[in-house]
Amino acid sequence: MQHRGEMKVKVIDTHAHLDELNNLEQALDRAAKAGVSTIIAVSIDLNSCKKTLAIAETYSRESLKVYPALGVHPSSALEENVEEALEYVSENSKRIVAVGEVGLDFWLKEARRNEEVRRRQENVFCRFLELAKNHSKPVLIHSRGAWERAYELVKGYDVEKAVFHWFSGPESVLKDILDSGYYISATPAAEYSKAHREAVMKTPLERIVLETDCPVRYKDEESEPIFVLKTLRAVAEIKEVEDVEVAKQTTKNALHIFEL
Repeated sequence: MQHRGEMKVKVIDTHAHLDELNNLEQALDRAAKAGVSTIIAVSIDLNSCKKTLAIAETYSRESLKVYPALGVHPSSALEENVEEALEYVSENSKRIVAVGEVGLDFWLKEARRNEEVRRRQENVFCRFLELAKNHSKPVLIHSRGAWERAYELVKGYDVEKAVFHWFSGPESVLKDILDSGYYISATPAAEYSKAHREAVMKTPLERIVLETDCPVRYKDEESEPIFVLKTLRAVAEIKEVEDVEVAKQTTKNALHIFEL
């Protein structure tokens, strides 16, 4: 990808699936050279949790810190080892900076017409919210197609810090999220997604963090941590402010959320 010269300030990718990247070390080198100082590596199931913890311990360095977030994605909520995953996250709670990626996804094919699948997602999500609350950890939330219900559950468990990842839901839910002191994250989709751009536009910069969700593909281009610069520039364009201002504020937000 093309990018400008080195940033004057550092940026943080708050949501990356590093265990799914090919050529991880090279991707991290590219990110570090471009000004990415920190990555929050997220998980989707038990195996991913184990890999993510190992990656954070192996690849974190002075120029680029990698911190782990452990959880079970709603797409993995039906797996037989969810209980084992919950136990694993709890046992390693002192080694992580957040619980995630967890949440609800009612747009998944198996959840669209199956109420039992949606109930299972909610059950697993609630278990992780309780875990996060008990261990005083922020939560990284997937809420696609279930924005209102995901917010209701987070609020109901009185979670102190939460990031609604890649938010593109209704304005009414966004207002509730912001009124409750929670955050949303922006992704490279802020370059072109109408719903996501509107969410970014209506959210104060003080409540936004940057991410890539790599290796998700954006316009048929597989992403990696350096793509957080695409997110940065999209947010700056939407907000009509300088890149540096976005970098400084979103980094400040992330440092506060994850207590780095």
